[in-house]
Parts: sequence; C-alpha cells; structure tokens
Amino acid sequence: MARICLDVSPVVHRKAGLGSYARELAVSLTKAGSGYSFSLFHYGENLEAALPEALAGLPTLVTPLEARRWRLTVATHYAGRRDMDRSFAGIDLFHATEHLLPPLTGPKTVFTFHDAIYALFPGYHLPMNRLFLGWMMPRFLRRADAIIVVSECSRRDAVRLHGADPARIQVIYEGVDRRFRPPESRQVVDGARARLGLPDRYLLTVGTIEPRKNLITLFEAYAALLADGSGDALPPLVVVGKRGWLYEKTLRRVSELGLEKSVVFPGYLADADLPLVYAGTEMFVFPSFYEGFGLPPLEALACGAPVICSNTSSMPEVVGDAAILVDPGDAAALRRAMAAVLGDEDLRRKLREAGPRRAAAFTWEETARRTLAVYDGLLAQREPEGS
Repeated sequence: MARICLDVSPVVHRKAGLGSYARELAVSLTKAGSGYSFSLFHYGENLEAALPEALAGLPTLVTPLEARRWRLTVATHYAGRRDMDRSFAGIDLFHATEHLLPPLTGPKTVFTFHDAIYALFPGYHLPMNRLFLGWMMPRFLRRADAIIVVSECSRRDAVRLHGADPARIQVIYEGVDRRFRPPESRQVVDGARARLGLPDRYLLTVGTIEPRKNLITLFEAYAALLADGSGDALPPLVVVGKRGWLYEKTLRRVSELGLEKSVVFPGYLADADLPLVYAGTEMFVFPSFYEGFGLPPLEALACGAPVICSNTSSMPEVVGDAAILVDPGDAAALRRAMAAVLGDEDLRRKLREAGPRRAAAFTWEETARRTLAVYDGLLAQREPEGS
C-alpha cells in the first residue's frame, strides 16, 4: 500500500485560506483514498489539537522548527543541493499544501500553487516573505513531480511568472464544505447572531485583515453610503477575520472615516459559526485585489447570501454569474453595487437563489477524487519494489 504524507502545517497554524484548503483536502482524501496509507506532517511545536477529529490518530511527523527557521532550513538545503529524504523515510509521495516544498529525491512530490501575490503585489508582503517566495517559488515549481493549481488564474501565473511546465500542471478547484448551506430556519440564524454578539442586521466581509483584502476601499464605499443619507437605515459592517500582516493602515482608515460605531470587528470566528454568520447577512462584500481561488465568496454563495466581489484574478471563474462583480480599485462602483443590492429586494432574492446552485458545483469530494488521480499517475511511474 502506497504511503502518502500530507503537509497540514497551515491547519495547525490556523492560516485562513491555506488552512481551509489543507484541512478539507486532507479529510476528504483520507475518506476517499482507501488504497493509500496516509500520514501527516507539520512544522513548529506539536499542536495536533488544532487538527479535526477526522485526522486524529494518523501518524504525524513533526519538525520542531518554527516557520522562519523551517523556511531557512529548506532554503539552505536547496542552496546546498542537499535532499531531506532521511526525515521522510518510508514515504512514497509527499504533498506540499502550502508554498514550501522540502527537497526530496526519494518520494514523489506534489506541490499546490495557490497564488502569486508576492510577485504581483509585493507591497502587500513583508520583505522577508517577498525575498523567500521570490527566490524559492521557481525552485519549488521545477522540483515538484506534479503541480496542482486551484484556478485557471493561478495556472496562468505559474507559467507566466515562473515558467512552470504546463504539462505538469493540473487545475483542481477547491470545494465548499457541506456545512455551508442555507439555514434551516431564521430562528437558528438569530440564535447564532445573538450568541456571537452581532447586530440584528449587518453587512459582512470575511478574511484576514491585510492590504490585499482591500478593506480600505470597502470602508470608503460604506462611508459614501452613509454620506448619501442612508444613515440609520444602513446596517453595520461586520469584518470577520484575524489581523494579518501590515494591517495597521486598514484599521486606521476606519477612524479617519469616522466609522468606529459602524464597523464591527468580532475577530476570528470558529468554523462551526461561519455558515450561520454568512446566512444572516443582508449582503456579503469581498473587494480583494487578488485571490488564487477565493473561498469566502463561494462559501457565502453556498449559504444563500447576496454576494458582491471583485472582477479580478480567479473570482469571476469561481462565482460565475451568481454574484455582482466590480472593479476593486473603484470605490464609487462598489458603493453603487452595494446600494443596488440593498435597495432592490428582487435582486437580493435572485442572488440568494443563484448562490447555492453555483456553489453546488464545487465539492471537496471532487477535489479529493481529482487529487487522488494525480497521485495515481505519479505512483504508477515508480519502479516496483525488488525490480
């Protein structure tokens, strides 16, 4: 039985989008891949308690180096052309689910390329992150036996920016967990809202608070709606997500616009609460400049929320015609779109009906099935033992 090792570092360290991908993929793979023996890997201190119950008990390899030291160790091995096979003895295939692939020569390797934010928006990354990813990403893409990208947008970026071999790339979309669905009743939504201390009515955005998410444009559009005379009729804006890097300017803009009483920051919410928070909003707005996939808009669609999102990067191919698309750099256009949704009950109804239909096309079961096909293809290339 072939032995597959999955990197769950982004799950253990609660990395928003990357964590969702690694967690849901790992759970779905272990359910569907009965012909394989699965184990897990993560760097940093031993925090398996962060793993979902479905992954509990799987053999786990831990490298006790925190993120910076682990990345430096990997980069040093690449620079010295040294492999790390000793640490991964007995593994037939290693799947790197975030942007870090150890130099292995024994196991086959699969590398998931999520996005090229570090290259396209360097000002939105910390300097050391830019240097590391800019230098190492081409090496990861060259070394991997197979590359999975989460959208056609990411495929184009991998080829255009780093010369990745198109023949080794598979586009495999992410999925939406089945817990993201329209609520059974309004009472369930109201109960969750009250428990979490959210307003009776609210607009919503979800994501790590960092420059790429373009919350400043959302705040400016929201402030313009207030200035238009919406006043008390405009629901508060709820911003769900933890603080990421370079968040200070984003939070400062709230004060500059005088929105302290209108913008609510509940912080990071448990995964179990998110579906009802999505379902309870009058409108979900996601003006991100760039997404490799863009899971929050898809989750919001699945829960029946009217969605406005950016018309850039992967988002149009993900949401299709089930959401309203706007230029993320145009606050006036975003304000008009928000006003149109808030002011048109028929439009809100059409968007609420279209969302779950669109989201139904994206399942983690299909993601796992197609990922297993990549594994099958690579492992079929290995010489039989004893040959």
